[in-house]
Amino acid sequence: MADLSVGQARRIALAAQGFADPVPGGPPTRRHFRRVLGRTRLLQMDSVNILARAHYLPAFSRLGAYDDTLLDTAAWRDTTRSPRLLAEYWAHEAALIPVDDWPLFGWRMDDYRGGRYRYTREVLARNRSLAADVRDVIVGRGASTPRSVEDELGIERTPGEKGSWWTRGEVKHVCEALFASGDLSATRNGNFVRHYDLAERIVGDQVNVSIPRAEAHRELVTRAAAAHGVGTVADLADYYRLKTADVKAVLPDLLDAGIVREVSIDGWGDRAYLHRDARIPRKVRRSTLLSPFDPLVFFRPRTQRLFDFHYRIEIYVPEHKRVHGYYVLPYLMDEQVAARVDLKADRSTGVLHVLSAHVEPGVDQGEVAERLAADLRATAAWRGLDDVVIHGRGELSGALSAVS
Repeated sequence: MADLSVGQARRIALAAQGFADPVPGGPPTRRHFRRVLGRTRLLQMDSVNILARAHYLPAFSRLGAYDDTLLDTAAWRDTTRSPRLLAEYWAHEAALIPVDDWPLFGWRMDDYRGGRYRYTREVLARNRSLAADVRDVIVGRGASTPRSVEDELGIERTPGEKGSWWTRGEVKHVCEALFASGDLSATRNGNFVRHYDLAERIVGDQVNVSIPRAEAHRELVTRAAAAHGVGTVADLADYYRLKTADVKAVLPDLLDAGIVREVSIDGWGDRAYLHRDARIPRKVRRSTLLSPFDPLVFFRPRTQRLFDFHYRIEIYVPEHKRVHGYYVLPYLMDEQVAARVDLKADRSTGVLHVLSAHVEPGVDQGEVAERLAADLRATAAWRGLDDVVIHGRGELSGALSAVS
């Protein structure tokens, strides 16, 4: 007999991620935002801004409408009254992590010392003097874009070359390599453009803290276990993109210390590990839209096991081959992922377009339509939009239109 049912594992996961916490009665504050960070441990970043950039959505899903400047201040505006809480690094892909966690990735910075990608490594290898020049410019100028560094160094781009992600010059690659190695960190402006700066100017004294690789792995797996509540080795490894071998190497220590205990979950082929602080609510009552990169769902195999919800992002799928849409958000309704909607914010007209709406098998369309309509209005208001327009694609669209 299994130690836990899937339903219990699901409630544990929802509680661990903050969906069983109370929603603030008034406007969310910095204290509420910090509570979310205590649950998620990181915020995965993404540049797509068709509704809101991905790192803004997890706090909305857990707190309701909040002021984006809570995140902006935590990550990018360092003041004496509001010291920086977050810094950007490669955690679960590009992510905002607590500044205090910066030293836990020192081993990864060492691994990336020559650059994260092959071409970047090649650029850095043949441009050691350029790397020193880039650093000197940033020392003198402060936070800088690659374009501003090029201008300072008198580097001219090839005529017609744009400064996009896909046509980066060598200065951009050098900045990326220095970022990956932890020599530089970065802040972002309102257009999501990275401004590279010396890591010590952004993360402070944490830049000088050294944590041995095995100790860092133990701590990261502990954080992943707390964030999941309960998870398999694959789940724990994915949270911070560790190797499964590294997770298996530290699990005996965590078991001996009582930080996790091994459990079986009905229907799961692999054993799972339950964090000592995990709790099983009797029920979870929460409905909200989720980012495609929300920690609750960003590891798709786990999403399938927990919610019986097959989810794939279709941004890079040719339009005529998309099943559900371009930027499709899962809809959490209590303890199930009940629907998915393809959304687009038209800021020029103040309209949130629901391009498609699909309901999951076995879900009552009337109930999900009623609750989803209210949550869509709340989402629109959070993004400063005045109206919600339902388009006809998807089997839920009719019911949604009827109650909107």
